[in-house]
Order: sequence, then C-alpha cells, then structure tokens
Amino acid sequence: MISASSALLLLLACIVTYFLGSLHARNRKSNKKLPPGPSIFTIMSHVLELYNKPHQTLAKFAKFYGPVMRIKLWTETTIIISSVDMAKEILHTHDSLFSDRSFPDNTTTHDHNNFSLVFLPVSPLWQDLRKICHHNLFSNKTLDASQELRRMKLKDLLNDMHRNSLTGEAVDIGRAAFKACINFLSYTFVSQDFVESLDDEYKDIVSTLLKAVGTPNIADHFPVLKIVDPQGIRRHTSNYVSKVFHALDILIDQRMKLRQSQHYVSNNDMLDILLDISKEDSRKMDKNQIKHLILDLLVAGTETTANGLERAMSELVHNPEIMSKAKKELEEIIGIGNPVEESDIAKLPYLNAVVKESLRLHPPAPLLLPRKATENVEIAGYRIPKGAQVLINEWAIGRSNIWEDAHLFSPERFIGSEIDVKGRHFKLTPFGSGRRICPGSPLAVRMLHLMLGSLINSFDWKLENSMEPKDMDLDKSLRAIPIALNNIK
Repeated sequence: MISASSALLLLLACIVTYFLGSLHARNRKSNKKLPPGPSIFTIMSHVLELYNKPHQTLAKFAKFYGPVMRIKLWTETTIIISSVDMAKEILHTHDSLFSDRSFPDNTTTHDHNNFSLVFLPVSPLWQDLRKICHHNLFSNKTLDASQELRRMKLKDLLNDMHRNSLTGEAVDIGRAAFKACINFLSYTFVSQDFVESLDDEYKDIVSTLLKAVGTPNIADHFPVLKIVDPQGIRRHTSNYVSKVFHALDILIDQRMKLRQSQHYVSNNDMLDILLDISKEDSRKMDKNQIKHLILDLLVAGTETTANGLERAMSELVHNPEIMSKAKKELEEIIGIGNPVEESDIAKLPYLNAVVKESLRLHPPAPLLLPRKATENVEIAGYRIPKGAQVLINEWAIGRSNIWEDAHLFSPERFIGSEIDVKGRHFKLTPFGSGRRICPGSPLAVRMLHLMLGSLINSFDWKLENSMEPKDMDLDKSLRAIPIALNNIK
C-alpha cells in the first residue's frame, strides 16, 4: 500500500505538473492527433487507486477514453494500450519501433542498465544475451537435461505440504509458492539453494527489485527529484542488489575453482553453461555479465511464477467442480498421488487449460514491462510521440468482451483451442510478445504445471476455519489445509 508521505509527494507532483504543463502549453501548438486521456484533475482524484491498483484503474479510464490512452506527467508521456487489436499493433506490426525500454530510476544502481537483458536497448550485447537465453539456457534440450534438479525441489515442496497435512496446519500458498519458486530457479541456475540462509530477507529483495519496474516513482517524472530519491526506493534497491551480487560472487568463484579439476562433472545447470560460454569467448559473457543475467532471471522468475501458482490454486479452491475435473484427468493420466513429470505436461490438456485461464485472469505482470517508442508512430489514427513510454494493459485485455463471460473462471474455453502463451496469440500474452517476450517463459510454464499439477494430484484442499469456497476473497492471500491422500508417493 502507498504510504501517507508517498501519497502527499505524488499529489504535489500532480499539482506541479498541472501548473508547469499549463505554462508549457501556451508556447506550443496543440496536436489533435495525440491520444485522449484523463485530465490532471482526474489523475489527482484517483491518485491512491493509480498507485495501488494501476492496471484496474487504467482499465476503468480506458472504458471512457478508449483503447489508446495518453497520460502526461510533464516530462514523460505514457501511452496505455487496452485492446487486443491495439496490442497487436505494438507487439507485432510495429514491434521494431517499440523494442526499447524506459529506465526506471530505481534500476540505475550498479550499472545494471548497462548489462540487464530486461532494460538494455536493442544492441549487439542485447542480441547476444537473447541468443544465449534462447539457444543455451531455455531451449527444450537444456531444460530436459536439467529437469532432475527441479524434480528434487518438487519432492521438497510436496514433503513440506505433507508435514502440514499431518498437523492440520493451514498453508499460506503465496509464501509456499514463493519459497518453492526460489528453490526451483536456484537449483536450475546453480544446483543449490544459494539463498537458503536469506529466506524472508530474500523475499523482500526480490519484491523490492520487482517494484522498481512497476511502481510509480515520482523521480521518473521529475528528474530534479532523482537527487533526493524522495521515496527511498533506489537506496533500498542498491542495498539489496549488493547482497545478491555478494552471494553470487562467492558461488561463481567456488564453481570456477571446482571446474579446474580434471574430474569435474558438469551439473547441467545454467551456471555451467554460462561459464562454458565465457571460456569460449569472454567478450560475450564474463563474470559481471553472468551476475547481472542471473539476477534478472531470478527476480523476474521468482515473484511472477509464484504469483501465477497462487492465483491458479485460489481459483481451483474457489471452484471445486473445476478442481475435481483437474484431479480426474491427473488420476487417469498419471495416477492419483503421483507428482507430475515434465514429460507429462503435454498429456494433460485440462491442466494446461487451467493454467492458461488463470494467466488470462491474473497475468503476473498486469501491465507487462514498459516499452518506449524510438520514433513517432501512428496507431489507430493517433500519433505516439518519440520517447513515449507504452504500457500494454494485459489485465484489461484478459477481461474484455473478446472473451465470452470474461469474468468467469472457465478453463473449458481453451479445450480444443490453438491459443497458447508463447506470444503468438495477442488475446493472451502474459509473458509479452515479439522480440521483448520474456526469455524465461519456457521454464516458467514448466514450473507452473509441475507445481500446480502435483499439489492438486497429491492432496485434497480445504479452506481454514471451515470457510466455504463461495465466501473466498480472491484478492487476499490463499490459506488452505492440505489433506494427504492415502496412497501419496
């Protein structure tokens, strides 16, 4: 939630924006081709909602101003896209003109923007990193080779749930999902729980770094405020990044020392792959770049995948009949109580449909990541000015009238459908699309299916305090009691 001091700062920023913008407007011609958008007074009256639930508030604005909407805060123009047709224009038709990123002030520590795959502009270094991700880190061959690492962590997750089932203790699904995702990614990347000692602190690290991308920061709109960092986000981010880099330094040095042995056997993890690339050509990948890339992938993968798992579990507990259908499919295909294997995923169409439907209603990044126009572009008769930040409201698209009964959780809509989450169908792009699609999405999809399928196939679930599913608040964290099945493996 926004603090009182941050709310006051944001409100003052809006007021200053209004008066400075009025003065500026007198000295320039109006451009009728710019998209419409809310006035500064409308923004001021919704400042808390915009800060706490920007995707929902912007979706409400879009119903009045249209699917191409402009918000102007003095030094920065932001364009919000809220329809599938307009999203296709940005993500496909004009993808090359919207492939750069805006650099949030919060990410300027440790020269991260100079190495970050997420925020680098399209450049030779960015292209090299993308190729490494596609061909070396997240190819089917690489992920198949490392699946034993994730199998170990899945067993740990199920054992934790089993212990809770013996005591009848409710599980905070969001917290359990976050811990499981950290372990899955940590083992996939470096074959160990390198953040094991951090636990709760690491959750704060990842959450804070993610907020650096999505949280409105006054300093991004008023550069003069960058000197004082009024919300303090950059200072906290710098401390957290230092701690992660320190842990990675130790781990990489240890691995490099082990690799010097003639008897060293590769772990088939991503660190070994990156060190192999570095050995072949240090210009493509050195120790510093390895740290930045692992940081990007950990931060992006942990919170978003954990959120996806919690939202899917919440919807299944809220809809017992859908949970029963998913259980029945799992029982018939892999046998009740068995954990899901990565090779099983393609054989489970209903589970696949559950995951897609959950991502439709609850995209992990509701506004995706911001893009930036590299030149003036005309979209639907409007001019998107060069340098404008562009946000795709994936949350709004997932709940628009292009879907029948859009607000209902109905996996059946995807049975027999060719729609997937690989960025090819613009009705459903929870991981983005085009050249800026999330490079780790193949791993995220595997993890979601593994964890979700195993949790619902190995346990029955009931809400704590005898709450009825119909009384659930889907906006709150899910707490549920796992009930172990007699023949759990």
